[in-house]
Amino acid sequence: MAAYFQQSLGFCRFYRVALCGVLCAAYNPGFAEERDSKLTYPKTLRTDQMDNYHGTEIADPYRWLEDTESDETKSWVTAQNKVTFEYLKQLPARQPLEKRLTKLWNYERFGLPRRRGERYFYTRNDGLQNQSVLYVSESLDSQPRILLDPNTLSEDGTVALANWVVSDDGNLVAIALQSDGSDWRDLKVLDVASGQERADHIEWVKFSGISWTPDNLGFFYSRYDEPKEGKEFTGSNYFQKLFYHRLGDPQSKDTLIYYRPDQKEWGFDGYVSEDGNYLIIEVWRGTERKNQLFYKELSVPDSEVVELISGFDASYSFVGNDGPVFWLTTDLNAPLKRVIAIDTRKSARDQWQELIGEADEVLRGVSLVGDYFFASYLKDAQSLIRVYALDGTHERDVALPAIGSASGFGGRREHTETFYSFSNFTTPSRIYRYDIASGKSEVFRAPDVDFDPQQFETKQIFFASPDGTRIPMFITHKRGIKLDGSNPTLLYAYGGFNISITPSFSVSNLVWLEQGGIYAVPNLRGGGEYGREWHEAGMKNKKQNVFDDFIAAAEYLIDNQYTSRPKLAIRGGSNGGLLVGACMAQRPDLYAAALPAVGVMDMLRFHKFTIGWAWVSEYGSSENADEFSNLVKYSPLHNLEQGTSYPATMVTTADHDDRVVPGHSFKFAAALQHAHRGTNPVLIRIETSAGHGAGTPTSKRIQAAADILAFLADQLHLP
Repeated sequence: MAAYFQQSLGFCRFYRVALCGVLCAAYNPGFAEERDSKLTYPKTLRTDQMDNYHGTEIADPYRWLEDTESDETKSWVTAQNKVTFEYLKQLPARQPLEKRLTKLWNYERFGLPRRRGERYFYTRNDGLQNQSVLYVSESLDSQPRILLDPNTLSEDGTVALANWVVSDDGNLVAIALQSDGSDWRDLKVLDVASGQERADHIEWVKFSGISWTPDNLGFFYSRYDEPKEGKEFTGSNYFQKLFYHRLGDPQSKDTLIYYRPDQKEWGFDGYVSEDGNYLIIEVWRGTERKNQLFYKELSVPDSEVVELISGFDASYSFVGNDGPVFWLTTDLNAPLKRVIAIDTRKSARDQWQELIGEADEVLRGVSLVGDYFFASYLKDAQSLIRVYALDGTHERDVALPAIGSASGFGGRREHTETFYSFSNFTTPSRIYRYDIASGKSEVFRAPDVDFDPQQFETKQIFFASPDGTRIPMFITHKRGIKLDGSNPTLLYAYGGFNISITPSFSVSNLVWLEQGGIYAVPNLRGGGEYGREWHEAGMKNKKQNVFDDFIAAAEYLIDNQYTSRPKLAIRGGSNGGLLVGACMAQRPDLYAAALPAVGVMDMLRFHKFTIGWAWVSEYGSSENADEFSNLVKYSPLHNLEQGTSYPATMVTTADHDDRVVPGHSFKFAAALQHAHRGTNPVLIRIETSAGHGAGTPTSKRIQAAADILAFLADQLHLP
């Protein structure tokens, strides 16, 4: 479970500078400079802000853009968006692309069913609903009814159902609501029988799960203290606390279960074991893939929290238990992970037992359903699902429908069925019901999308990075294309935080493929596709490996005539936005277009905002002299060179992104417009009432996709 929150933290707000009111004039396009670009950009004030890092003076002329709440920054955002949207609306491909996107997006989508008691719960979107709706049915085949429609909670669809957890008896649902894309959550409780909302309301929850006690009278959750006014989306998040909420009580009466005032960076993921006897507490520290594991006996009144595993020496994730024997996944002495058993009555490390040994493939996670372990592996970024008995004996594999990505396999030990989803680049996510006794899968829900998947093909190739490392890459395109260098190609990657990029379906990518484009996805170092060593080969002082891998992927596509420099675009978001920013700074000659989204662009100050401190374990910190020397070499903001012709660029961010604060993108776009010389457009598109991506309404997703595809069509000269 801790891995979920570490991934969430990876993406994987602000500092105020006093400025005089006269600066507002600086954002009036009438005051703008017109260079040799076709566009006239708003003139952005450059200040003389300087910082000293270990004896090195670094200029930060756009520091004032970190304060997103200032009138000056808001005026700058308005002026930039005016230029961007006026440019986009005149693109001839814009309206036809939006029409096709809307038609394709209008398909039924289902979430994985969860069973509690005799009831089944799942989400469904009828196609163009801004947010998916939560349904409940009294049996698998009975008519479902709406339990919560988030679309009724706001006029513009910006309130989303971020999480929902059903009580053990199936009579109550704790829901987490997200507004405007922020990471903050409000927790509420629904009565399933009546569909009514109870009085319970919990605020300032972030990076937290929800776990009911077996008596169905309350649940555990984690939260931070209420932020200072004006710092809700910019202030640093420290000192998370684990609470118990009893139904009917005001939040002020919630019981503090665990808190470490001596450890401001520790976070706590508390959840109840299936037998109800233990509160498992996974203790995480930023995005580091090493955690501690504590527990508390719920059957013993006023029991103390026991530190079962401490020291942050490896990853440990609770799978289940038989009484005092805990089953965990870990990468201790197993970089690709294994399953171990710890008897809490004799928990010395030399007493730990191995149940499922390390395989040749990386183990992503294990669930316990129907008294079997369902183990999810990755083989060259493709899913393998293996089923094991409780003694670790391999029973069988789950036969997947094709090469792609499978996830799910949740449930309880008494269940005789489980559900999973499957998708790939040309297969929309289908939901399967898996019968545990027979080992057979059947389609539970399958979407109907208006396209022919047989028109496209996906292949996986391997190429060499400059140091000889073998890197896999998926390439998807129409069947029968000619490899003559003329194909518009979109190269997408992430490369960080141990996150694996596996085949998945996207309407936006499908429209790109229909237009004759190629979609290429390399699995760079820094990700989790090959375990801990693969991740560590792309972090901290080895981060340049990630950029080298990505540049090598671009060169492979060009050398093998898939595309050419005038037809190649690069794209990535969050840590992938950093990837795009760094690579366009290092090799501006290699691409025709660049799409850095919600990127970490200022590698010297990222740790100063919201949860940015948590990424120090991944990137390092400018407060460390050696790590500063590495960070400043590739920080996108600090490596733009004056007078360089950069690729056509559209930076994208959102005003409520409190994961990677928009100041990163604001400063980078301003610096890029200042440095760039040439006719390629350099734009920034700033979404309103949106955040890092999760919870974005369907209508906004379609508009953003149409803008991006129209931009690419214009720059790569799609036929």
